[in-house]
Formats: sequence, C-alpha cells, structure tokens
Amino acid sequence: MSQIPFIETTRNKAKAINALVAFPDAEDERTLLASRYLLDEKIARPVLVGNESNITALAKEKGISLEGVQIIDPAKSELIEEFANILYEKRKAKGMTLEQARQTVVDPLYFSGLLLETNRVQVTVGGNVSSTGAVLKAAIYTVGVAAGISIVSSFFIMAFPDKMYCFADCAVNPDPTVEQLADIAISSATNYKAITGEEPHVAFLSFSTKGSAEHPLVDKVRTAANIMQQKAPYIPSDGELQLDAAIVPEIGKRKSPGSAVAGKANVLVFPDLNAGNIGYKLVQRLAGAEAVGPVVQGLAKPYCDLSRGCSVDDMVTVAAICSLMA
Repeated sequence: MSQIPFIETTRNKAKAINALVAFPDAEDERTLLASRYLLDEKIARPVLVGNESNITALAKEKGISLEGVQIIDPAKSELIEEFANILYEKRKAKGMTLEQARQTVVDPLYFSGLLLETNRVQVTVGGNVSSTGAVLKAAIYTVGVAAGISIVSSFFIMAFPDKMYCFADCAVNPDPTVEQLADIAISSATNYKAITGEEPHVAFLSFSTKGSAEHPLVDKVRTAANIMQQKAPYIPSDGELQLDAAIVPEIGKRKSPGSAVAGKANVLVFPDLNAGNIGYKLVQRLAGAEAVGPVVQGLAKPYCDLSRGCSVDDMVTVAAICSLMA
C-alpha cells in the first residue's frame, strides 16, 4: 500500500472516524481486497452492497476472507419499501411512480445512496465497475446536491513532498458558468480544509492578472471570483490571477500587491475542463506530483466516484478521503 506522506496521513486521520463505507460495485475482486484492507487497518468499516451469493462466491474463488465485513443484498433487504418511498418522494415531481421506485432501489448504486441518505453509512464509494454517469445519476437521485451549491464537480489533490494543492474542476464540467465556477471554488476550498487541515487560499486562474488583459474569457473568471467573495467572504479568494502570480510569492507581490491570495494560493480553480485536465496531467507527468482523485464534490453527502481502471490502493485512499469529507 501507498507510502506517500499525504496519503498515509489521510488514512491515519480516517482511522479516527472509522466511517461506515458502502461499496455498491461489490462484485469485483478489487472491492473485496480494499474492504479487507480497510477493515484490517481500521481505516473504515466496509459495507458490501450487492448479490450476496455472487459476492461470497467471488471471495471464495479468490481466497479473500470476508470475516467481519458486512454484506447487504438489496433484493433481500427489509429496507426496500422504506427506500422506495423515500426515492418516490424525491422523484415524483419528475414523473417517477412508486413501482418504478421499488424497481430502482434494488440497484446497488441507488440502495447504497439511500443507505447514505438515511445515515446508515457515512460514505458511498462506487465507480470501479459502474460508469461515472451511472454513479452521478444515482448520487443526485438519492442524496442530491449540497444546499447553496449549483453543481456537482470534482477535485484532485496534487501532492508534493513538501506541499499540496487542490486542482478543480479537472474531470466533470467542460464549461461551467460563472455561478458554477464560484460554487466549484467554494466546494473545493471546503474539502481542501477538511482533508488537509490547511486553510484554503483560492485563486481563480486566467491568462490575465488583475486587468493585464481584457477578453470575455477573463471577464468570466473575474465575475466568478466576485461571486465567490460575495457568497463566501470568510474564505480568502482572488482572481483573475495567472498561475505564477497565484503560487510564486515574489511574482504575486509584484503583479497583485495587497492580495490576500496572490503568491500563496493552494486551491487552484481552472476556468474550464480543457485547462483543468491539461493542467493536472502536466503537473503529474512533468513535475512528478501525486494526483489523488478525481474526487466528486458538491453533493449533500459524500458519494464518491472511482475510475474503472482504479487500483485497490486508489479505492482505499478515496474511501479515506471521503471519510474526512463526511
């Protein structure tokens, strides 16, 4: 398992919470191995959600002990009617019938989301088998979007030996509006503090610093920064800032004197998905940063998505991060 300091610290912090974590993509060897490790290391208490016979057969085939690991089979659960009524109330205005709700809640993605919604678990982690679209749809249907936040987004923790940054949004929203960009920044700052314990300083990135260029793309970033300052004045934020002005102290002082953020930003908000995705991959591949994520944010409760190509190590780390978000 990982020896990266940030990841080890995160896992140790998660031990103090020891959250119940539901895994809806449970019929997967990686899920069983991650669950075994989480339980043995006391990082979290896994709850496998799916067909119990298939899960136990897979564990036997792979030689993985599930002793102490809770398994819930939605099709056999006494919670079906309760969950169906909850989902029906949430979705009836969109045309869902009670019978459709009954059929939907036996899907492990939805059942796990309703375990989370009813506080029977503190975290749900899926996506190692299911698509991102399926995970996000189930999450929005069951736990919904956080109050005051207009959009579900994602962030990466970019970890260096001596410092960490939060990059957002690098995986979900191609071209967020100014309001959405502000909400992405607020969600990212909140989660950065929850995960790292450090105070966030948010920079809205652009090719311009404080009017050095004028363009509609600059206006978008500047407006988003203003919206955040109005919605969350308690979080230090500034924009528009070029990357060097955001993270290099001497350049920040020169380009944006008096800024509370310039030169010391640790939460970097990219203007669109082109910039964000390229940016995190450049830093990962050329600067050697460890890219932890993407982690889904902006939901009312932590329902997190994995890449279908994730490793067991990734699953353990995401479970730990989401425990801190809870």
